[in-house]
Amino acid sequence: MPAPLSDEDLMLSYRAGDLPAFRELYRRHSLGLYRFIAWRCPRQAWVDEIVQDAWASLHAARAGYQPQAAFRTYLYQIARHRLIDILRQREALPAADLPAPDGQAEFERLADAAHEGASPEASLEQKQRHALLHAAIRALPGEQREALVLQQFSGMSIEEIGVVTAASAETVKSRLRYAMQKLRARLQNLAGEGASA
Repeated sequence: MPAPLSDEDLMLSYRAGDLPAFRELYRRHSLGLYRFIAWRCPRQAWVDEIVQDAWASLHAARAGYQPQAAFRTYLYQIARHRLIDILRQREALPAADLPAPDGQAEFERLADAAHEGASPEASLEQKQRHALLHAAIRALPGEQREALVLQQFSGMSIEEIGVVTAASAETVKSRLRYAMQKLRARLQNLAGEGASA
C-alpha cells in the first residue's frame, strides 16, 4: 500500500487541477484551522466567515503555490491575515469578552468520553478543570494565546509558529514562556479561590 501523500504534494496536485487532493487537504486541516481562528477571533460570528475566506483565498492562490514552508503554516498564515484584516475593519471586543470557541464543546465531549463510567463527581470535577483552563487561556494577551494555541492544540513547532505569526523564534519562545507563567499563576489563583469557597 503506497504511503499517503504529504500536504505539500496534495497542494501541488490541487494546483494542477486535482479536486480530490483539495478534499483531502480540507479533511486534514479544516477542524484545526477552525479551532485556531476560534481561539483568536473576538466574535464567534466572524469565525465561519474567516475560515471560509481562508479556504477561498487558498483556492484563488493555488496557481502560484510553491512549497516553501509546510502547507499547514501556509494555510494558517492566510487565515491569520484574513483575521487581521477583519479586526482592522471592524470593532473588536476586549479579550475578556471572548466567547468560548466551538473547540470547547469538542473538549467537553472528549472529556465525557474519557470519563464514561467515572463517578458524577469526578466527571463534574474534570469539566470544571477544563472550564478553568479555557478561561485562563482566553484571558491571555492575544499574541501569547495565539502562540500557545498553535503549539498546544495545533502541534506546531517554534519555527512553524514563527512563520505563521511573522515573529522570530526567540519572540515565539518568549510569548510561550510568558503564556505558561500566566496560565500557571491564574490556575493557581483560581484553584485557591475554589478551595476557599
